[in-house]
Amino acid sequence: MEDRHVGIETSDGKIDTFITHPDGEGPFPPVIIYMDAPGIREELFDMARRVGTVGYYVMVPDLYYRHGRKRYTPGNMDKALLAERASVRPSNGQVVSDTRGLLNFLVGDDAARPGPIGAIGYCMSGAFVVSAAASYPEAFKATASMYGTRIVTGEEDSPHLLAAKIQGELYCGYAENDEHVSQQEVEHFRETLKSCPVKSLVEVHPGTVHAFQFPSREGAYHKEAAERGWERIFAMLQRQLAPGT
Repeated sequence: MEDRHVGIETSDGKIDTFITHPDGEGPFPPVIIYMDAPGIREELFDMARRVGTVGYYVMVPDLYYRHGRKRYTPGNMDKALLAERASVRPSNGQVVSDTRGLLNFLVGDDAARPGPIGAIGYCMSGAFVVSAAASYPEAFKATASMYGTRIVTGEEDSPHLLAAKIQGELYCGYAENDEHVSQQEVEHFRETLKSCPVKSLVEVHPGTVHAFQFPSREGAYHKEAAERGWERIFAMLQRQLAPGT
């Protein structure tokens, strides 16, 4: 694998982005992994490598870049750190703007194959990938939102209101017992998607809690559900992006 960090120009400055893709002859279909609330860490890079090893060009942007180099642990933090982390969380609009910079960068990188792009988001970024896919439907054709929070809200920029614009495929994997996402929200989004043109699957993984896909999250990681989620994601990427063709 080839790994590197690149500062990518956006309307608000340079966003530090981890990039990984296979050695050898490319180009490779791009996939953007949008970080969860704890932010940039080696675990996310390892997940990117897992995707990259089967033939993809994977980007992991630091969505907290507007506030400097912010790093948080996935485990328990004191109230001050939790409040700080909440204060640096970007808005849907900011992430959509950042995504334009990432897409522009892909055009000039010979290792990235032109054509359809994939997106994977966790926790807070489950909403971000829905917003990005709806904002750039000509680019994103395979989108995965894992236990995404704040997809259905009462606000004007609620991502579910944009779902009709999404193209290709959308997979949403939810936890059965999630303190951050109610089952009412899950059902509301499932019903919304039924009238949308995008091919979608909304799946609730039995016996799981929030963050079940991260091995480092003691008490939350659920190996069976995590692997089931990966199975869904890889199958969708294969259908929509077709690496190696």
